[in-house]
Amino acid sequence: MDPIFTPEQLAEIKEYHFPWYVRSAVVPLINLGLLGLMLGVLNKPYHRFAEATAARLDRRFSALRTAPGSRVFLKVFDRLWGGSGWGAALIFALSLQLTFTVLFFPADVYFSYILEHRYGMSTYTPMRYLGDTFKGVAMGCMLVACLVFGLYGLARRIKRWWLVLGVPVAVLMLLASSMIDPYRGRLFYEQKPLEAGPLRTQLTALLARADITFADIVVEKTSVVSKRVQAYFAGQGPTRTIVLNDVILREFTEGEVLAAVAHEAGHVNESKWPGRIASSLALVLFLFIIDRLLRLSASRGWFGTTQFADIRTVPALMLLFFMVTTVFGPISGAFSREREYEADRFALRLTGDPVTFRQMLVKAARVNKMDPEPPRWQVLKGMSHPPIGERIAAISQP
Repeated sequence: MDPIFTPEQLAEIKEYHFPWYVRSAVVPLINLGLLGLMLGVLNKPYHRFAEATAARLDRRFSALRTAPGSRVFLKVFDRLWGGSGWGAALIFALSLQLTFTVLFFPADVYFSYILEHRYGMSTYTPMRYLGDTFKGVAMGCMLVACLVFGLYGLARRIKRWWLVLGVPVAVLMLLASSMIDPYRGRLFYEQKPLEAGPLRTQLTALLARADITFADIVVEKTSVVSKRVQAYFAGQGPTRTIVLNDVILREFTEGEVLAAVAHEAGHVNESKWPGRIASSLALVLFLFIIDRLLRLSASRGWFGTTQFADIRTVPALMLLFFMVTTVFGPISGAFSREREYEADRFALRLTGDPVTFRQMLVKAARVNKMDPEPPRWQVLKGMSHPPIGERIAAISQP
């Protein structure tokens, strides 16, 4: 049986992944240090800056408070926040977000642009890279605004805000969030239906055997930024869509595309409700813990807080989120890797063609430069997929 990589390919892959492993080991420590710095040293200066900036803006644009259109707009924010002062809160939270963005920007450019180009994995042009980076920053700022008004604003106005916020969001996670998945990719990539032909016919027949209904099969033009192959299912029920990127259609044979989609079909047949219910309950519990943290901070004056749901506790919430994801990341990764193995087994039962399935995995590993044997600590830290070498070995066993 042919090896996955030649010695030259393997050496290049190890060189490519080494900086990523260093980053994976170092970034959590950097984040922890930055959050500690934000809580212990920079919290007060940032808050003073936010209050001073908000006061200057309020004086300069005071006419907006009485203008017919903007008056209504600003009153809506007053109501969402539970009074005045939301400007300083928003500036404070956005300042923290942008600080992390600026500090990590050089590393992000190196890893997502320079390193990817150096090893032939990226087709990003500088302007498109900057455009997508700007979209990412804008989306991050929108999430921060949702945090300020949706969490802090609600907590200031409603006693059991964690139930009022947590239950609807949990229900949304259970029923609706996955249905909008097919539309997220369109923010960054052009999509068009897969043209009629043998491949579309074979995919339709494959999914009929798997008893999976779907709305469409689309091709996502990711080759404008990357040379990686990709296939996935997006959405649920009436919005379920099979997404193939244009690279996989160029690099894979029709049989290998079928094998890749068969693997993704295995994920569709997973029992998702236990995980979704557990995630929804965990969200409500996490919001309750945040409520306890906000109340404890207010009662003891931590971080300079003077009232419940003081915006100065944002770094503490970031630290809490960091600790939760660090602790539960390995557990989540272990479950995810087992699901990948089960999806492989499902694909083999569905296609009955282990030879083509192995060829698909080998080609994906070569095109995407997957490390067949990453450091064990990296796997246990929370890798969502098993090492490609282990996956290939598993399907090769009788």
